[in-house]
Amino acid sequence: MPLLFAPLEEAAPERGWPAGVLEEAEGKGAAFVSRVVKGEAVTGRSEPIAADFESVTLDVAPVASTGTGIMIAAVLSGLILGLRPVDLARLFGKTVYRLRWAAVAILCMLALGFVTKFSGMDAVLGLAFTRTGATLYPIFGTLLGWLGVALTGSDTASNVLFGNLQRITAEKLGLDPVLMASANSTGGVMGKMVDAQSIVVAAAATGEHGREGAILRAVLVHSLALAMIVGGIVWLYAHVLPGAVPSRPVEAPAAVETTR
Repeated sequence: MPLLFAPLEEAAPERGWPAGVLEEAEGKGAAFVSRVVKGEAVTGRSEPIAADFESVTLDVAPVASTGTGIMIAAVLSGLILGLRPVDLARLFGKTVYRLRWAAVAILCMLALGFVTKFSGMDAVLGLAFTRTGATLYPIFGTLLGWLGVALTGSDTASNVLFGNLQRITAEKLGLDPVLMASANSTGGVMGKMVDAQSIVVAAAATGEHGREGAILRAVLVHSLALAMIVGGIVWLYAHVLPGAVPSRPVEAPAAVETTR
């Protein structure tokens, strides 16, 4: 049975991969899995390469985070407008208190994203869509991007989760991988309005706390309708206007030196 997604420490001995595949994990003896590896059901390769290994870690980069720049801009704007540092601190405290439940919800969604990613749940969903066949996959591939953003809250995260899967599936079904990668990103944009994180933050910021469910019900139909429209456009490009999709540049073969 093709391997889908498994802890690296378990997958390597079971699959009989070369000794070089399984390296000593950092923090050996820890109670949690340190790395996972994507299997051939996802990558299409019988043996993994370096890109198939993923560390089960959370990278924290405060300086590079978007929120850091927003925080600095807010402080500078307040000072320029004449607010005292004490007033800024008071406003900051009120904002944190107002968004406390939104912060909890976002943390829960981030945790869910890690669980779905490293347990292989997202890969299962993606592979299930491939059963639709080449005729309908352009539509379902677009909906896969929509689902990725609805779950993770980020188009970038959706592309990371499903981008490679879209490429592999497109190649297996004879579709243009460039088109399906674009469909994943474009369909994901339509899922932003039903993303739980966005709804929670917007509700808290506008004083609509407690009405998140009503907001979701109000925009769900519109989001799905727009995603289906995008899926229809992708289907036209895939089956009616395939020549309109830009092709990937073909790399020139490397020069071969000859000796005399």
